[in-house]
Amino acid sequence: MKAAPDVLAARLLAWYRADHRALPWRLTRDPYRIWVSEIMLQQTRVEAVIPHYETFLRRFPTLTALAQASEESVLASWAGLGYYRRARMLHATSKRVVSGDDGEWPRSYSQMRALPGIGDYTAAAIASIAFDEPRPALDGNALRVLSRMADERRDIGAGPARRALGGTAKDLMDAVPRGSRGDFTQALIELGAVVCVPRSPRCERCPWSAECSGLAAGSAPRLPVKAARSVPRRVNLSVALAIRDQRVLMRQRPSDASVMPGFWELPMASGDASALFALGFPSCVEGEELGSFAHSITNTQYTVRVYLAEFEGSLRQDQRWVSAREMSGLPLSTIGRKALQVARDSGVAAVCGGAAGAA
Repeated sequence: MKAAPDVLAARLLAWYRADHRALPWRLTRDPYRIWVSEIMLQQTRVEAVIPHYETFLRRFPTLTALAQASEESVLASWAGLGYYRRARMLHATSKRVVSGDDGEWPRSYSQMRALPGIGDYTAAAIASIAFDEPRPALDGNALRVLSRMADERRDIGAGPARRALGGTAKDLMDAVPRGSRGDFTQALIELGAVVCVPRSPRCERCPWSAECSGLAAGSAPRLPVKAARSVPRRVNLSVALAIRDQRVLMRQRPSDASVMPGFWELPMASGDASALFALGFPSCVEGEELGSFAHSITNTQYTVRVYLAEFEGSLRQDQRWVSAREMSGLPLSTIGRKALQVARDSGVAAVCGGAAGAA
């Protein structure tokens, strides 16, 4: 970088304070609320998080309220955000903190880092925003900005590049005046989110453009360098929608399932409709397809088809007939919610009316 850290820090702070997005978690220094926002923002777009954040905090306004809630109610409130392990960890961590010696959220980075589910970035973000600790928080947005500023052409997932960018971030944070470290953390993330974007960076709007080595070298749009991703696995799923006496047949995932344990969903099987025969849905072999949708989980891409079906088997321990009212209080898998939405859109299952929108 071509300018001193204090000059760059002052310029970024001035830019941020003059023009930044009004996001609800920027209106507080409450570490609990900041923590909730950071966990929700992992792997989820800001626009999708905002309504869930506000709803979640109305239901669980304090750390104690979250700790005292049932896991089922927490998971139901998380519905629509995906990656439900985050909600389970959030709940478990709240219980651990509340049951501690003083029952209050820890004030230092090192104490937060020791909590389950809180990594380097999350601990640094909370420590700087809530407690003004001089800890740089490096998410994907911040790393993109810094890699372009330094014209860093090594893989940012590898040790040498991460250490170099971390050192640059520390130099910048150390130059930030007391009382402004939280703003600096959010400013660096904001710069990457709205100006130094992955494709077609808006360099003409950047407060650091004059000092950006990547811009000067013409390499900025190609940075940061990341290791190539593996080819995604593609899977076909078939889902059965069976209705009886204004109730829908649902199944609960086992408590030891690797993905979304304990969540409820419609019966499903890998493969085409014939795969549902063994589950007690012979009518699906030539059944009516209500619709389909795409769904992705990490490196797997699913094509899911929903069939109207008649259930001709005996209920297993993990199955039950569920009314729309009961569904609204259950934690539903994302695929389950999407399948119920397909049913609603088809006009077949009015009984599914309240389920797909559970939040």
